Amino acid sequence: MTETIMIVDDSKDTVDMVKRLLESEGYKTIVALDGKEALKILKNRKESERPDLVLLDMFMPEMSGREVCDRIRNNQDINVRNVKIAFFTVAAFQDYGRQMLQKLNVLDYIVKPFDVDDFLRRIRKMILD
Repeated sequence: MTETIMIVDDSKDTVDMVKRLLESEGYKTIVALDGKEALKILKNRKESERPDLVLLDMFMPEMSGREVCDRIRNNQDINVRNVKIAFFTVAAFQDYGRQMLQKLNVLDYIVKPFDVDDFLRRIRKMILD
């Protein structure tokens, strides 16, 4: 089975680059250019077609990554609520930020720009956890 990763980022260039990188490693990808689109995709997909991991940008217009994460975690559908999430952001979190990530049940956060080998290693680890 091929794992599917949803990339949620308002930067089309970032989405395109990450999509190419992940697909070159054999992952399937789903793309959303904002939080509303991501939530709609998650809601409308059959359980078997939902992503194994959501890479979620923190800073997006209209709906922040944190708000998207909150809505996912509070979703009535347990299969949406329990999806694996990693933040994908330019922000480096301090202790308070890391505590917030734990409360939101976020597996990891990857700081942009990223090292490709480190990025792929962390993606593999999150998929397998």
